[in-house]
Amino acid sequence: MTTTRKAQLVVFAAALALGMASAVAEAKEKVKVGFIGPLSGGTSSNGLGGRNSADLAVTLRNADPNAKYEYELTVLDDECKPDKGVQAATKMAADKDVIAAATHYCSAVAIATVDVYNRFGLPVVVWGAVLPDITYGNDYKEVHRVNGTMINQNETAAKFMTGLGYKTWAVIHDTTDYGKGHNKYFSQFVTENGGKILGTFGVTADQQDFTAELTKIKSLKPEVLYFGGLTPIGVRIRAQMEKLGLEAQFEGTSGIVSDTFIEGAAGLAEGVVAFREGAPTEKLPGGMYFTEQYGKKGYSEPAEAYGAFAFAAMNLILDTIEAQGPNRKKVRAALNGVQGHDSIVGEISFDDHGQNTVALITKYVIQDGKWTLWEDSEYASGKRKLKGQ
Repeated sequence: MTTTRKAQLVVFAAALALGMASAVAEAKEKVKVGFIGPLSGGTSSNGLGGRNSADLAVTLRNADPNAKYEYELTVLDDECKPDKGVQAATKMAADKDVIAAATHYCSAVAIATVDVYNRFGLPVVVWGAVLPDITYGNDYKEVHRVNGTMINQNETAAKFMTGLGYKTWAVIHDTTDYGKGHNKYFSQFVTENGGKILGTFGVTADQQDFTAELTKIKSLKPEVLYFGGLTPIGVRIRAQMEKLGLEAQFEGTSGIVSDTFIEGAAGLAEGVVAFREGAPTEKLPGGMYFTEQYGKKGYSEPAEAYGAFAFAAMNLILDTIEAQGPNRKKVRAALNGVQGHDSIVGEISFDDHGQNTVALITKYVIQDGKWTLWEDSEYASGKRKLKGQ
């Protein structure tokens, strides 16, 4: 055989191998997974960060040559509105090609949709909503959650603030299940820790003027105003507190832990405290990896506080499909048995209601225009003082 002929055969073999590899890649079964969150409206920054994080998980998995399937992400907007959420959940669940989904930042939406997922048999992993009843209100095997609940969050908040010496509070909460839940648990724990609630005020999610409520609160002279709600209302309340000369310390929930709150409240955000389940992204087991990969993708929106949970939720879904195949019933059954699953937010273990136990609650204070760990702040060291201290 001539040298020329040998060279031709080598080239042909290489081309054949390349073609076969390409054919194998093209032959991968395509599997649809879903994401639902608030992509528009006042909490859209959290939803967009969550969407990007879920997208990152899918992108990285599709780039893995060892992945059995090629994944396609279906994204829907729930607008942080229960009716829109039910519509999105129904559309997602009715698509039999969607095997599982990472769903919801807003608790009022998540609790409204659990019946849909149960009825259609779509396994979901909640990535941000904190209302306990989402997992504990029913025995739905389709519903799971990687982040913690507002129970531990408010227990920590109450102990921390009473530990700083505060004794009296006024509470403003939105009248959704989310706001009512925060009011319930915070009031319970602050009372157990020796604090006193001087007054409680429910407000609607679209309310613009809080003059009546804040005027009454000012007359009560609380040391702290506790806000149980989301960023848009929180920004308005903080601004109107200043206008009325209400000097109480502002304390919020995980619902305001976003860059959008800082941008909206501007200089009035300084010294605001809030609490969120889980460790900060940079301190998570895989936080640096997540941050690096997120940056490489060049998303135009930040991951926000719950991006890491959305990434973990989607990776858990993908890992389960890889192991069980694209079958809703098998994926649901496998998710119900998850114990010690490694993720960037730490080990994920679901209890009998699909709830991950996230014992760690992080304390934040806004310092110089950034959400800062309390322990790392000048407020903790005593160089700066919260209101009333």
